[in-house]
Amino acid sequence: MTFRKGYTFDDVALVPQFNNVPSRTEPLLETWLTKKLKIQMPLLCANMDTAISEELAEILIAQGTVPIYHRFTDFEKQMKWVKKFGEKTLISCGILRIEETRALLDAGALGVCIDVAHGHSDRMFHFVEALKTSHPTKEVIAGNVCTAMAYHDLVNAGADAVKVGVGPGAACTTRIVTGFGVPQFTAIYDCAKIAEKLRVPLIADGGIRNSRDVVLALAAGASTVMIGKLFAMTEESAAIKRASKTSPTGLEAKFRGQASEDFQNDFYGGLKGKTVAEGIDFWGPVTGSAKQLIDNLLGGLRSGLTYGGAKSIKELQRKAEFIEVALSYMHESKPRPEVAD
Repeated sequence: MTFRKGYTFDDVALVPQFNNVPSRTEPLLETWLTKKLKIQMPLLCANMDTAISEELAEILIAQGTVPIYHRFTDFEKQMKWVKKFGEKTLISCGILRIEETRALLDAGALGVCIDVAHGHSDRMFHFVEALKTSHPTKEVIAGNVCTAMAYHDLVNAGADAVKVGVGPGAACTTRIVTGFGVPQFTAIYDCAKIAEKLRVPLIADGGIRNSRDVVLALAAGASTVMIGKLFAMTEESAAIKRASKTSPTGLEAKFRGQASEDFQNDFYGGLKGKTVAEGIDFWGPVTGSAKQLIDNLLGGLRSGLTYGGAKSIKELQRKAEFIEVALSYMHESKPRPEVAD
């Protein structure tokens, strides 16, 4: 039996290209979030309950991107968000309460992110089709998937953007529990081949740890990247925070997956019958402000664009040359201040 290979971000590297970009400040970071919606930078905060908040939403808008509110909240609170931010925000939903989703779209939301752990399903297709029929001018993001066929099918159903990523999140255990999931770099790369033809943006969701991963995800074909843990560990996130003597900011924050037992206890009163948790919760150091995080990631991205000889994300994708690297590549790539024996 022959298997094809799957690659994580640590398994690949980009080969530097001839550079005619005179300054790292010159490349443009604008990109398409959906077929019709262009944003000024390619970073999205994950629509998770310990990440996105009103304070963080305001920062994201000021930085030229769009906040996406999370689906696990009451209708009244979502309506409050829509009325406050209007066409500068997207809402989220599952595939059960379409009338509530329609009411939020009617109230002025820019669009909706249909958020399902396994988005390649008949129920997802029908939900997307129903929303695009009733609200054809609203932006519909659908996910999550990790195969080219699933991406193609969601686009055919009417999705204006597709979220790619099954299992790479920092608090996700889906791959460990079920055995299913495609390594994130390969998932992005495979879906991007179809995205180039269908011209519907894909969102790389999960697995981003630093600016290197952002550059690789975009070079592989993603139009934007969605980030959970890094935003959850900022001062303005929705995560619960407590004092910490080991954190550089004096605080630590709680991050959790939406399928974790901790989350389900809060929202459902326990795990659903005949199911197990597919995520965890954990505390980590608060790293600083969301603005600092964004500046750090975008600074690394701009440097990456110059190494790729690119003045835009699209040019980075056109020129991208990837190589497979050995396990020792990441060790060689990191600072080694210790004295060698």
